[in-house]
Amino acid sequence: MSNLSGTSPPPRSALTLRLVLAAFGLIVCAGAAVIFAYAGLPPALIVVAVLLAVVAAIDLIVVITRKARGEPG
Repeated sequence: MSNLSGTSPPPRSALTLRLVLAAFGLIVCAGAAVIFAYAGLPPALIVVAVLLAVVAAIDLIVVITRKARGEPG
């Protein structure tokens, strides 16, 4: 259906996709950190994987909170 008013509709947030990607990132990064630790890789690599897992967890919490408030997506 075309928009006859000449304006574009407001953008919609893709919160569900962001939720899936954050969960995937959390699983992969946490798993990688565990595997790196068991493999005896350098601690810096383990720290990077853990930090990325923490960022993914924070994003997961933010998205869940936004979805709970009823934001579209």
